[in-house]
Amino acid sequence: MDAKGTPRETNERERRMRARNRALLALLLALVALFYVITIVRISGG
Repeated sequence: MDAKGTPRETNERERRMRARNRALLALLLALVALFYVITIVRISGG
């Protein structure tokens, strides 16, 4: 078997990588939003 695998395996691997990348993007966006909210609260004196 070659390093790339069958087309079906390649498609499945790409689908899993896209799903993981979306999850990481969501996590990063959530962290950015959290830091933004914390900063605004601290600046406003809350």
